[in-house]
Amino acid sequence: MCGIFGYIGEKENISKAIIEGLKSLEYRGYDSWGVAIAKKRKVFIHKQVGKIGKAKLKKIISDCGIGHTRWATHGGVHKKNAHPHKDCTGKIILVHNGIVENFETLKKELERKGHKFISETDTEVIAHLAEEIYKKTNDPKKTALQVFKKLQGLNAIIILFPEDKAFYAIKNGSPLVTAKTDKAVILASDVQALLPYSQQVYFLDDNELLEAKKGTLKLFDLNGKEKKFKFIKTNFSPSQAELGKYKHYMIKEINEQPKVVEYIANHEKENIERLAKTIKKAYGTYFIGCGTSYFAGLAATYLFSKIAKRHVNAVVASEFSYYLDFIKKESLVVALSQSGETIDIIDNVKKIKEKGAKVFALTNVLGSTLYRLSDDKMLLNAGPEKCVVATKSYIAKIAILFLTAHSLSQTFEKGKTELEKTIPQVEKLIKSKQIKKIAKRIKNKEHIFVIGRGISYPVALESALKIKEVSYIHAEGFPGGELKHGVIALIEKGTPVIVYNPRDETYEDTLSAAYEVKARGAYVIGVSDKNSPAYNEFIEIEKNGEAIIIPQVVIAQLLGYYLALERGYDPDKPRNLAKSVTVK
Repeated sequence: MCGIFGYIGEKENISKAIIEGLKSLEYRGYDSWGVAIAKKRKVFIHKQVGKIGKAKLKKIISDCGIGHTRWATHGGVHKKNAHPHKDCTGKIILVHNGIVENFETLKKELERKGHKFISETDTEVIAHLAEEIYKKTNDPKKTALQVFKKLQGLNAIIILFPEDKAFYAIKNGSPLVTAKTDKAVILASDVQALLPYSQQVYFLDDNELLEAKKGTLKLFDLNGKEKKFKFIKTNFSPSQAELGKYKHYMIKEINEQPKVVEYIANHEKENIERLAKTIKKAYGTYFIGCGTSYFAGLAATYLFSKIAKRHVNAVVASEFSYYLDFIKKESLVVALSQSGETIDIIDNVKKIKEKGAKVFALTNVLGSTLYRLSDDKMLLNAGPEKCVVATKSYIAKIAILFLTAHSLSQTFEKGKTELEKTIPQVEKLIKSKQIKKIAKRIKNKEHIFVIGRGISYPVALESALKIKEVSYIHAEGFPGGELKHGVIALIEKGTPVIVYNPRDETYEDTLSAAYEVKARGAYVIGVSDKNSPAYNEFIEIEKNGEAIIIPQVVIAQLLGYYLALERGYDPDKPRNLAKSVTVK
């Protein structure tokens, strides 16, 4: 849940290069940061609590350095706990993602040998462990391998040996990706940090050691044997990752959704039909995901039931290990993940494959861990998503799953037509000032409730998530029928209640729920293709079958965005959240 960046190559203003690299990783979430730069056998280290912002380090011309954005786990948010960390001699510098589960045992052993610790972190233990091993090996590569073998848990480390002008990186679980140009070797936690340098990248597999020296990049296995590898061209371009004319990435990515839908509708038929055939052959299909991805999977259960008359299951990925007894060789698990690095997904995919079941991945990142682990896969092709909260990646999943359901029912063209009808609706919503006005009206409310039935129930859940993620207002989504089973006790005068009420089989029942909350003083925001006296505020969207889910969710995305602005928060980097959750 933090970022690593490393550079080694021709001399340049490396302090600026590392800062820019770390800024490209900010969306992953962090509370402190630091850099280490090697120059003439000395190391310049700078650490700071808080955001990088417009921080400018003094210009340092060098050929080697590493940087890190930290999300506190062991030890509070203090400068001393920020990375990089060093050993007693100051000749070994280290940054780390993950958690060293056996750090207490290692620390006690090292303290008995005279090592002095400055921080409260598990990370610093790795630096002192490297010092102890290096005394015996006098070999950086052997040291890095032996250090890693002693660590328990899921970790990614990069060890800088300034005197050797080299760094070594190895990982298990937490992602690392590298690129090589004529001038340098660059390493990062995410491909987006490498785009200014190259689109040719390599994703490290677990237990692979990368050796980076000036002009050379080598890969080794855990036994120190050199391995062959190939770079792949990433599906992201540098221009896609730029903010451009927009103030925030969140609104930029909301605006990009019509193009995402259009691309899927017109270019992904072959891949969608392959997914549909895979589901048709399976005996038991499970959709797993976390947060927004789980809600996409839950929406799939309604889409497949209504459109394809087929039963599928949706399970929160962090809970799926408790369902493994149901998994057989004939089962299919469709894993949904924007980053392809979510640890709760990756952990379960490994267990699923051990049971012989097939895994089909829907992910946005070519070459990601999930992409490589899965038996089959399909890219979302949503482009880079730099805002922490998911918008266009969710819409891409919904569009793909919607068309997959239609493919199973042999009505693909009908589904395509309905999907394309959502494009002008979304564009109209984005241009409208109505949602911005609603945000201004309800910005000081403590609670917002969202209700829906049928396909609109998972929409209600995703809507509540979007609102609370960026505005920090407590929001709760639930089925309209659950009002009288407890939730209605929380409704008081002025409480905003968003009611998703398309004119489908759920219309009359949902309308009754709207009247119920209005009678108790709620401020009812109706989202429908038909107005009603039950609504204090009416947002109109066209009737369009199950594809109505797309404009419904866009309303919540926009509401969350404008609420964040009204309340003075940064919608791109919500507090306490990370884009890629790589620790449990």
